[in-house]
Amino acid sequence: MNRIEKKFRELKKLKKKAFIAFITAGYPNLGVTEKLIREFDKAGVDIIELGVPFSDPMADGPVIQESSFIALKKGTHLTGILNLVKRVRRNVSMPICLMTYYNPIFCFGEKKFVETALGSGVDGVIVPDLPPEEGRPLVAFANKKGLDVIFFIAPTTSRERMKRIAKASRGFIYYVSLTGVTGARSRLPADLIRDLKAVKNITDKPLCVGFGVSSRKQVRQIQRFADGVIVGSAIVKNIRDNLSRPDMVRRAGNFIRILKG
Repeated sequence: MNRIEKKFRELKKLKKKAFIAFITAGYPNLGVTEKLIREFDKAGVDIIELGVPFSDPMADGPVIQESSFIALKKGTHLTGILNLVKRVRRNVSMPICLMTYYNPIFCFGEKKFVETALGSGVDGVIVPDLPPEEGRPLVAFANKKGLDVIFFIAPTTSRERMKRIAKASRGFIYYVSLTGVTGARSRLPADLIRDLKAVKNITDKPLCVGFGVSSRKQVRQIQRFADGVIVGSAIVKNIRDNLSRPDMVRRAGNFIRILKG
């Protein structure tokens, strides 16, 4: 049992839902990313997603695209991020996932990536541009070693495909709340609750919702019907808006506490 499975079991016993926070690794630099991880752990984040900056982030909206661009300009790369995870693992126990496009994994080497990620303390990996049918070699090796590969279900996913994705996904299933890229939205899609119930009818794996979540009210709404909620762009925007402040890390932690309630 890795940290992700253990976390969802603990939350279920406590009748609580997961709060998952996304930040772009290396934004504004890796040193600050390390401080943010520690602060988020103190703020009660259940799982953290570290975004691996990539030059063509097709699933990301303007806020995360900007943060990725700046992180790349600072020289952030996959090896540096894995080394960062290894450092914070000395005193941070919450599950850590990487969200990365497939190209960095391919260039790193699938088997080497899985082994290095696990050795660094990574618990799961989310790859937006890798469908389960194309990711079988990676999934097979990751499952063998104990690294969770987390797949997406979208509002446009057919019921039969939902079943295949649910079977392939480990750790949790990432439900994309809308048809579009990441980015804070003022309201949730009208059909979201209906769609979540449809997924829940075909699997008992934890179901977490991301894309567009930006307020405490939305977090509460989603947590009524899903096992967890993922907030990314709103957190990255909070970091961006406070970059010039010396207490930016503390402010980001307080923003997390507000979202969690």
